[in-house]
Amino acid sequence: MARIAVQSAAIAALWSGADFAVRHLHLPVPAGVVGLLVLLALLFCGGIAPRWVKAGADWLLSDMLLFFIPAAVAAVQYGGLFRADGWRLALVVIGGTLMVMVAVALAVDQAARLERRVALRRARATRRTAGPSPARR
Repeated sequence: MARIAVQSAAIAALWSGADFAVRHLHLPVPAGVVGLLVLLALLFCGGIAPRWVKAGADWLLSDMLLFFIPAAVAAVQYGGLFRADGWRLALVVIGGTLMVMVAVALAVDQAARLERRVALRRARATRRTAGPSPARR
């Protein structure tokens, strides 16, 4: 449990640093996106190992619905807006959700393809360095 707390705090600290950078550099991108890109860069370049953030990220993702409750409660306060323009808001929410789902599916597909290519290259490199098998000698 302590590991989850430390990893979640590290992810929150990364977001906080990204938020600081976005505010002071006046970037037109949300801090969450900047933090995600920084974390992704650190994972790819080996700056941090995935195991250092996995448990915390898994916990945050499993309880993500709790983070959206305040938004749902706030939406109740704007009943008039929903009665007047509800269909437009629903269209935007549905369209946005579909776009996110498609983008995530494409990103996961590309990541899986990259992972397969890397594994294939490693297997080929291992076979080349190991030399011919004893049965072929």
